[in-house]
Amino acid sequence: MDLDRAGVIAPPPAIFAIAFLLGFLLRDLLPRLGSPQIGTFLAIIGLAIGVWALATMLRAGTHPDPSRPSTVLVTGGPYRFSRNPMYVAMTILYVGAALLFRIIPALILLPIALLLLEFGVIRREERYLEAKFGDRYRDYRSRVRRWA
Repeated sequence: MDLDRAGVIAPPPAIFAIAFLLGFLLRDLLPRLGSPQIGTFLAIIGLAIGVWALATMLRAGTHPDPSRPSTVLVTGGPYRFSRNPMYVAMTILYVGAALLFRIIPALILLPIALLLLEFGVIRREERYLEAKFGDRYRDYRSRVRRWA
């Protein structure tokens, strides 16, 4: 058994996708409100942050999948501002898509997805990174906020 893993409950994109899909299935229960223009803007911002974060991780030589071992502590690029820029990006993209497609139930389900992310992914990742990188991670955690 390989213990060099964070032990996350699910891939973060799956957490967001399932919540969004449930919101989509429930879309006709509430009025179809939203703003395609704001949604598009937010989706673009979310994608840009996500691409920047992914490229930074890949350049550093570590895998972005939290179920795989971390080989290096990434602290540059968007990781200077947030310990979780990919999750920030996914959240912004999710809100943007919900507004773009006017799916209010998806917005209502977002806090549940964020709670699952917090307790099933982020806190497990943080324990893993602290155990693996020790003082380097503790110093980074003390300087950079989780969500920015």
